[in-house]
Amino acid sequence: MTVLKTSLRNFFAHKGRMALSAIAVLLSVAFVSGTLVFTDTMNTTFDKLFQATSSDVTVSAKGSSDTGETTSRTGKPPVMPASVVGKVRGAQGVEKAEGTVGSTAVTVIDAHRDKLSPSSGAPTIVGSWNSNDARTMKITKGAAPKGPDQVMVDEDTASKHHLKLGDDIGMISVVGTHHARVSGIAAFQVTNPGAAIFYLDTKTAQQTLVGRTGVYTNVNVTAAKGVTNDQLKKNVTAALGHGYKVQTAKEVADANQKSVESFLNVMKYAMLGFAGIAFLVGIFLIINTFSMLVAQRTREIGLMRAIGSSRRQVNRSVLIEALLLGVIGSVLGVGAGVGIAVGLMKLMGKMGMHLSTDDLTVAWTTPTVGLLLGVVVTVLAAYLPARRAGKVSPMAALRDAGAPADARAGAVRAVIGLLLTAAGGWSLYVAATADKAKTGSGWLGLGVVTTLIGFVVIGPLLAAGLVRLLGAIILRIFGPVGRMAERNALRNPRRTGATGAALMIGLALVACLSVVGSSMVASATDQLDKTVGTDFIIQGDQEYTLINPQMVQKIKATPGLERVTEYKLLDADLATPDGRVSEKETINAADPTYAQDLRTKTVAGNLADAYKPDSMSVFEGFAKKHGIKLGSTVSVDFKDGTTAKLTVRAITSDDVVVDKGAMYASIATAAKYVPADRMPLDQLVFATAKDGQEAAAYKALKSTLRDDPALTVRDQTDYKKALKDQIGQLLNMIYGLLALAIIVAVLGVVNTLALSVVERTREIGLMRAIGLSRRQLRRMIRLESVVIAVFGALLGLGLGMGWGATAQQLLALEGLKVLDIPWPTIITVFIASAFVGLFAALIPAFRAGRMNVLNAIATD
Repeated sequence: MTVLKTSLRNFFAHKGRMALSAIAVLLSVAFVSGTLVFTDTMNTTFDKLFQATSSDVTVSAKGSSDTGETTSRTGKPPVMPASVVGKVRGAQGVEKAEGTVGSTAVTVIDAHRDKLSPSSGAPTIVGSWNSNDARTMKITKGAAPKGPDQVMVDEDTASKHHLKLGDDIGMISVVGTHHARVSGIAAFQVTNPGAAIFYLDTKTAQQTLVGRTGVYTNVNVTAAKGVTNDQLKKNVTAALGHGYKVQTAKEVADANQKSVESFLNVMKYAMLGFAGIAFLVGIFLIINTFSMLVAQRTREIGLMRAIGSSRRQVNRSVLIEALLLGVIGSVLGVGAGVGIAVGLMKLMGKMGMHLSTDDLTVAWTTPTVGLLLGVVVTVLAAYLPARRAGKVSPMAALRDAGAPADARAGAVRAVIGLLLTAAGGWSLYVAATADKAKTGSGWLGLGVVTTLIGFVVIGPLLAAGLVRLLGAIILRIFGPVGRMAERNALRNPRRTGATGAALMIGLALVACLSVVGSSMVASATDQLDKTVGTDFIIQGDQEYTLINPQMVQKIKATPGLERVTEYKLLDADLATPDGRVSEKETINAADPTYAQDLRTKTVAGNLADAYKPDSMSVFEGFAKKHGIKLGSTVSVDFKDGTTAKLTVRAITSDDVVVDKGAMYASIATAAKYVPADRMPLDQLVFATAKDGQEAAAYKALKSTLRDDPALTVRDQTDYKKALKDQIGQLLNMIYGLLALAIIVAVLGVVNTLALSVVERTREIGLMRAIGLSRRQLRRMIRLESVVIAVFGALLGLGLGMGWGATAQQLLALEGLKVLDIPWPTIITVFIASAFVGLFAALIPAFRAGRMNVLNAIATD
């Protein structure tokens, strides 16, 4: 009980000093809890949606996916004859069966030719209005579509794009463009996460999406009373045979949920990873806080030991303080996490993914994980300072507070740090010289972890050297105030090293990712310059957006073009000369002119020969794996056609970036074995202008593509910019998540300075008494903070660039051979670190300047 009382007294006596450490715990726990609540809420939302929109049993064409995706490489959904509905109705236990048509391979535009697709990446669905939709949707305005000139839109899409009754809407599919006017607006009975949905009557949907009537993509089946969904599935399967996909409502919902969860899990674990980084940085803050508190209470602890307190009791007293800190910070963090989750939901709403707070899900595991994690991390971080406190002898009560640390322990720490750093450097060297990326990545991971730990352990030694160097460069110009700031930073190298290490972690990751991202862009740009021999690339904005034949003909008719190359992807199983079958491979079918459009390196043969009749190419790795040489015959079983015997005329190099691992054949060869109605649409179209007409052809192509806003034409400059923007957006998102760790690191600098000011209260009073002005005092503390921040930045940026350069060497094995150090980013981050130091010092410097000189001198 005495230990508990002492702990409570000390904790509340230093509550101001504990606050920043509590904020670090709060932020880290809040990020973890917020991530869990947010992803659980998304799972709940999608689960309710899939359960509500699934019929008891769904019958679909065999070629459709488990998630109900109805698009294919032909741009048309897999369909079933209308006779299937009659067979299903005749099955035992069926109360109702209704055929429907739907597709996601559609671009929808308004009267101004602006796309109505969601910006969040959610699908655009065009389908037939049916009784199952009538069960889950409520018509709020107008009426359901009843003719070819009518379309109904979901309420969220109508609101976002300001659509009203009577507005013209165009639906562009492989069949052509169908125009209709808005006849009604319907609202979801459950939360719509962001899909844009447009309803036509059944006959119009068939004509618009498939090009003919009398076919369906799905049959929604309702069970008769007393019949389970599993039994109904058996009955329907028995009536139809095994040529169709038959799924219960649970199977459809589970398949959809599994598809969504794969995306959510990536997002969840990525965000938890950044929360872990914030926790790691927070550990340094907590260690520093308790180390300084223990140092400041050395005399007090010595007196406690002198009057009979055991080492165990002193140790336990500090750990109880840490426990209190962890509990308070974690409880507040869990509550803040719910707020973060709601904030993320609002943010996703602005991006087009609507999530209702009615579905907010806080599982019992979320507060449990948050509390457990926060408390355990805080107590573990405080263990070393607590152990140090337990070692304080009764004689310490006779010495000044903050006695110097054990020199022998510092020497041992330096040796361990040097060994770890050397081991990490060796691991990075092995990774950089590895022959295979897979092998090198393991060494890279080991090197990153080991060098990071090594730099943390060796921090005090590095601080002693680098701070002197920085002092000579930065601080000496400020005269005596600068020299005092330097000595203050050097007074306790362990503290300076730990504070700088907290900032180092976040900046090391920023530098590493900047180098990797910049090198990827530079390498891809270099490859484009060397390999792409065409002027323009035409492709869809989305992966599933294909180029229909009508648009291809318009592109070919564009004035100023010398040649146009079509490019398709076909699925096939390959039987190789070694007797093995390689399933689910992709054949890149193109016009023979593609050999000019993409100057791909070959290790054997000429790529142009691969476009001869009944010929193909394979890539180097595939050829080695299956013993393929020039002249070998490969049996190609096209998924949508028959089997072809193709002769290998070229083997392409694996040392490329564009179309790495592609196997080529001509479209004419593929057309011999794949029926015209099953031939895939073009994935890309390449166009080359006549000499001197590039600008005019570019303008003409843009005019041509106005007929289909889902397609984009890019010249090589546009393509490079798009690539840079994509990687830049990803890096900016990562930097945003790393900002949490950097904020915690800044709190660490603030806390270190604040406690340092308290520790030096008497010293500050004496300096003020002999003539140091408030302005000089504040400048001294700000300069000390800047040095600590710049020290951490030097370590972080240097370490991160080393990691990034090593990672680039591994990427070079995949064809990304250009190392590009983004010096503007590195320099900007370095300068920003100095401003971070200035910002962190504002409050401690202000408090130091307000000290009463006499009271400060009288402080014991």
